[in-house]
Amino acid sequence: MEAYDELMGRMKEYILLGSATQLIHWDLETYMPPKGMMLRSEQLSQLYKILHRTSTNPEIGQLLEKIEKASNELNEVQNRNVFITRREYDKETKVPEELVARLGKQQVISVETWKKAKAANDWKLFEPELQKMVDLSRERSEIEAEVKGIPILYDSMLDEFERGLTSNQVTKFFKELRNRLVSVTKKCADASKELDTSFLSRKIPIETQRKIATDIATLIGYDTVTDQAGGRIDEVEHPFTMGYYDDVRITVKYFEDNVSSAIYAILHEGGHALYEQNFNQDWKYTPVGSNASYGTHEAQSRFIENMIGRSPEFLRFYLPKLNEQTGGVFSDVDEVTFIKAMNLVKPSLIRIEADEVTYSLHIIIRFEIEKALFSDKISVSELPQIWNEKYREYLGLEVPDDTNGVLQDTHWASGYYGYFPSYALGNIYDGMFLKKINKDIPDWLSNVEKGDLLPSIDWMKQNVHRKAALYDPADLMEKITGSKLSAGPFLDYIEKKYSTIFN
Repeated sequence: MEAYDELMGRMKEYILLGSATQLIHWDLETYMPPKGMMLRSEQLSQLYKILHRTSTNPEIGQLLEKIEKASNELNEVQNRNVFITRREYDKETKVPEELVARLGKQQVISVETWKKAKAANDWKLFEPELQKMVDLSRERSEIEAEVKGIPILYDSMLDEFERGLTSNQVTKFFKELRNRLVSVTKKCADASKELDTSFLSRKIPIETQRKIATDIATLIGYDTVTDQAGGRIDEVEHPFTMGYYDDVRITVKYFEDNVSSAIYAILHEGGHALYEQNFNQDWKYTPVGSNASYGTHEAQSRFIENMIGRSPEFLRFYLPKLNEQTGGVFSDVDEVTFIKAMNLVKPSLIRIEADEVTYSLHIIIRFEIEKALFSDKISVSELPQIWNEKYREYLGLEVPDDTNGVLQDTHWASGYYGYFPSYALGNIYDGMFLKKINKDIPDWLSNVEKGDLLPSIDWMKQNVHRKAALYDPADLMEKITGSKLSAGPFLDYIEKKYSTIFN
């Protein structure tokens, strides 16, 4: 259909512009000199204006009308492209260009202010810029909620990351997670209270850790070294992944006295990168050639980080390699102790350093705060207090300062409200994927113990990556696993794994 082909041509223009904008963001976080911040905010503001104009061109609306009248002539993929384009067009045409530009500019200012405030432990420095980001995001989301016909503001924000899911559904899943995970956390903490994990703080030079990072990236199939490489590893304050198909870059923060932080950052971000690189090449530059949801994205990263990287099988394989790379730093540590240490369950303050069991509790705290904030039950000024209260209630921890508390994440500074639930939803999706993988490839963990990580990753590639955005997340899960969305399989996995490790 000629109109459809023309529409996809316009989508290609938009996607190319968007991918170029991503690279400018990557430069902002990695190599941009400090003085360039205000210039970069102006550049991004202008680019967001151009993106908005491109996506709201009235000719797109005219093409959509023509195509929708003859939708019976389209196949499943084409209809999905039209659906996604229509959804975005209807939203973007209602959002003023001036608001888009203000949001783009404020995002840069908020993130840069957050970095300074976190380093200085100064909430008051960050609060006014965060308030502006919240206000602008609320303004945009109110418009989008009306267009989508979603009556609850926070549900509209959540829908941007997990299409089709509501906060009531998420609350139900998270209640189940909280109830069972709190029990597992206590049992594991009790079983490991005498465990000495101080060896994990032994110093390893950053240059050695860079080599370990490249080795692990290669193990999972993320190429950063050959002449066909589509990835690279850079260093930042807060690890992230950014890119499109053939150029997807990951970042890490190294600590001399915490090599495990770098190992799991590379496994996590590498999982994100593989998802982006393995979308169906036939769908490149089309709306369907993207992620199904941010939770699906997190499922890919957390599967490789935890279900592979923290498995006893992987750790038995990797301990000798780690000793070889570090000159025997852990040569006096036996397998059983190493496995327990890498899977230690202990309530902690920092989300990205949290263990596999308590991680979801960190997310539930953030979800409840966001939901309350955008329901006008709390204000921006109250965030540190509410944060500290919830960490005391859910994890039994006293937060000593805002750097280790409300200032630890970049998401709110970036305006990513509704994103946090995707992390714990990714765990739930992983539980369902794992149950299916165990049926399809019963010996996959035996391969991991031999150093072959690819069978399970290839399963993800064929069953999840290749489907990209063809389905909404709940529908995708049912298509792949044959089951409705449920937290049960993830919780069963956690209880079985940690019962085995900690007896």
